[in-house]
Amino acid sequence: MKVKINRCEQLFSGKFLSFRKIFYTDAHGIDRHWEAVDRTGNSGCAHAVFIIARIVPDNEVVMIRQFRPPAGKLMVEFPAGLIDPGETPETTAVRELYEETGFEGKVLSCTAGGYSSPGMTGESIILAAMEIDGTKYPDGMIPQNHQEESENIEVFRVKADKIADFVKAMESEDCGIDSKIYTALTFQSFGW
Repeated sequence: MKVKINRCEQLFSGKFLSFRKIFYTDAHGIDRHWEAVDRTGNSGCAHAVFIIARIVPDNEVVMIRQFRPPAGKLMVEFPAGLIDPGETPETTAVRELYEETGFEGKVLSCTAGGYSSPGMTGESIILAAMEIDGTKYPDGMIPQNHQEESENIEVFRVKADKIADFVKAMESEDCGIDSKIYTALTFQSFGW
């Protein structure tokens, strides 16, 4: 027997998020329900982009730190943002990198939409790999960002071989670390 979604009940819908109850029949024919939080809009396609931006030839990665109310703490993350209606993931990546960090870069590739917490949300997010010409930003320069009024984003240039040390320092300051960074560190530790 296939798993089948029978119906969804909208419990709440706000500007950015909706909360729903999903009623489904599992692979054993048992009727069940599940609660989920989703992004509003962009039905059927990715909702957001996160950016791994490498500064060349400096071999640095751009990282940010900002307060995230759901986590209740400062979070260390890769730059990211929501895909606006009618916008491509590539356009979003270029725009968000500039808005959040002030850096201008070019998109090298984008993945298909992936799911970071599928047990809680149907939100899909695309990874955009970007490259920044470091000669435009000499001597560790961090350009002025163009963040939204509600944002307070700190920008960091981190040497690729020092990301683990940077993360430990941020952890010691009681910052939360986005799980995508831990994933990148694990692959780095495997030599991949």
